[in-house]
Amino acid sequence: MNSVTIGPKGQVISLTIADNTTRFHAIWLRDNALDKDSRSTGNGQRLISLRDINASTHVSHAQLNHDCVQITFMPENKTIQYPLDWLMTHAYDKPVNTVKGWHKPTQVLWDSSIMSNLPQANFDSIAASPKALQAWLSDIARFGFAKLNGGPVQAGALTQVVDLFGHLRETNYGRIFEVRVEEKPTNLAYTGLALQAHTDNPYRDPVPTIQVLYCLESSAPGGDNVLVDGFKAATQLQQESPHGFDLLSCYCARFEYAGEDDVCLQSKRPMIEIAADGQLQGIRFNNRSAAPFTDIPFEHMADYYAAYRRLGEIIDDPASEVGFRLNPGDCFVIDNTRVLHARKAFSGAGTRWLQGCYADMDGLLSRLAVLNNTQDNALAVEEKYYEESL
Repeated sequence: MNSVTIGPKGQVISLTIADNTTRFHAIWLRDNALDKDSRSTGNGQRLISLRDINASTHVSHAQLNHDCVQITFMPENKTIQYPLDWLMTHAYDKPVNTVKGWHKPTQVLWDSSIMSNLPQANFDSIAASPKALQAWLSDIARFGFAKLNGGPVQAGALTQVVDLFGHLRETNYGRIFEVRVEEKPTNLAYTGLALQAHTDNPYRDPVPTIQVLYCLESSAPGGDNVLVDGFKAATQLQQESPHGFDLLSCYCARFEYAGEDDVCLQSKRPMIEIAADGQLQGIRFNNRSAAPFTDIPFEHMADYYAAYRRLGEIIDDPASEVGFRLNPGDCFVIDNTRVLHARKAFSGAGTRWLQGCYADMDGLLSRLAVLNNTQDNALAVEEKYYEESL
């Protein structure tokens, strides 16, 4: 049986649903009020600041009303209604995860075993179907990457991919950059050399969080693309060497790029980035762009390099990677804060021409959230129609 009770001095309410009790503070409830005086009905943004809420705010009355709870706050003497499902979705009275290096439950860590079932879709399908687009974007959010096959074979077509979920992010490389052999390359990516798995632009702060690589020509032998789950690699390092994991996440590495006369990009960040609550947030791994490390204490430097070496060995292990060849019109999209990409060497015979660009993960996740909400609303309408037809 559902119930709601008020704690001492009205500072806390306890909401019991199906024998599970969750507590909420009065100040939190008032700050997150959903009524039209507290939030804009048009965009959901707050209309009041914390300074507008009395510091002695407390609950004087609370009662359940169908699928909502009505709460009266004093000294305002204001009654506000909260949907029960909204409260449970945003509940914070739960066990605290004290383990360092955890990842979102929705993120699936992977290795070479997924080669037989790579996340991928057809360009025409996701361009025409919101449901297909939703599934493809969900794969990127879950796995950190997804392929897209059968797109237009024309220069600049990768912008059509980004238009499906967000906006291009321009850098010193331009809105679009060419990945093919140059006579005087400003970056090793513009050679036929093999490239170790890496994240792009670690010398930039913030890094571009999405990268798209789109194939236009692919007749040169070799040059296959390789992807590695950086979160999986970091997790393996932590299991093997908790001390090494701590060193790479506690101390900052330095990265630099000065391959052009008018560019000198520098950053100082840990190779393994951990949020304040212990969540694994990002990987910065790029040997080509590593600057001298000067922020690790002398007594830890040897162990730091041992951990750095071991992380590289895990990343280089064929058991960690998936590999594939892109045909003209194919591309892949990666979460550049999580998934590392590499390239096998290729010869001068034939041609290999890819175009690349950057975008941002927040745009992709925003588009996915909208599609998810649209799908949920459609299902709710279908369920209601079904119930009414019985």
